[in-house]
Amino acid sequence: MTSSGTRSRSAWVEVDLDQLARNWRLLRREVPAGVSLMFVAKDNAYGLGAVEASRVALMHHADSLAVFTLGEAQQLRDAGINAPILLLGERLEEEVPQVLELDLEPCVGSVELAEAFARAGSVRGRPVPVHLKVNTGMNRFGLPWRMAAAWSQRLAGLAGLEFRGALSHFAQSDELDKGFARTQSGRFEAVLQGLAAVGIRPRWIHHCNSGGVLDLPDAHFNRVRVGLLAQGVYPSEVCRRIDGIAPVLSLRARVTAIQPLEAGDTVGYGMRWRAEGPCRIGVLSIGYGDGYPRLRNQGHVLLHGRRVPLVGGVTMDALMVDLSGVPEARIGDEAVLIGRQGAECLTVQELATLRGTVTYDVLAGLRERLPRVYRGSPSG
Repeated sequence: MTSSGTRSRSAWVEVDLDQLARNWRLLRREVPAGVSLMFVAKDNAYGLGAVEASRVALMHHADSLAVFTLGEAQQLRDAGINAPILLLGERLEEEVPQVLELDLEPCVGSVELAEAFARAGSVRGRPVPVHLKVNTGMNRFGLPWRMAAAWSQRLAGLAGLEFRGALSHFAQSDELDKGFARTQSGRFEAVLQGLAAVGIRPRWIHHCNSGGVLDLPDAHFNRVRVGLLAQGVYPSEVCRRIDGIAPVLSLRARVTAIQPLEAGDTVGYGMRWRAEGPCRIGVLSIGYGDGYPRLRNQGHVLLHGRRVPLVGGVTMDALMVDLSGVPEARIGDEAVLIGRQGAECLTVQELATLRGTVTYDVLAGLRERLPRVYRGSPSG
């Protein structure tokens, strides 16, 4: 077992490195040999810990990484990770020097930003490797597909750039209806043809996120971007499953206090839960300050292999559970908030449904003040 630091808390995120390595091996078998695997390690690798998760990915078939912020890229470089790193999103011109200093491959979604990187490349005497971001319908970042004829001509005349890649992003890859995803793919392919006509032939072509990896094999091109799927969580309930891929992250906390209650006693802010008879309330020192959803009288934790209901409202630093179903519970017992204990399992999807959100939100919300504890070996 290794840790991202001394485990100085009674609550922590636990990561199974053996299963993470197994997931990557299964992904490599699933995706054709000619298709590169990029690991999306943004936002602390969706809760896993970006440095450790990236090392495992690079050890098991991923050949590049993707992050969203310069700080995330800096963390990986400071940890000695020298693999190619794609910088997602859009940059301000003032950020260009740091992009070059960190040896990143930035996304470019406007002619103006491409010109800024071209100037920087000409000044340093070495072209900047960029990935052209094409907006095919997500309508967030990117060069608009409808205007490709105009901007492709302008980009073709720029010195100081290396067109390392071209990408787009699906707005709807993980739902049953793939109609718009296929429309986006068609738009992207038309843009690629237009780029080739003006002499721009990027090395890496990538459109697929995890949902696309699973359900849109015709859009794999020669690279796919894998984030959530690598940690064994599926982007939706309707996506195709891969046998053997399983979750690697669990959220755990110990019982730190027990309160005996009588009938009529209430629990927590707002007094929204009232005991119907004598009972015991267990307290876990974890709350929405750690990124656990702010639920009220909803959800469960696992204790002694059984589901135990949350009572009252989740507070910043604590949540409370009714111990009536586990009379043997004691201070110090380990509870599971996400993951498996005995025959029972609490999934990220279950928690996301209660919160009215998506699994990405729950996992990315697990904050840094929760220590990351790693079990197993990066080599799997």
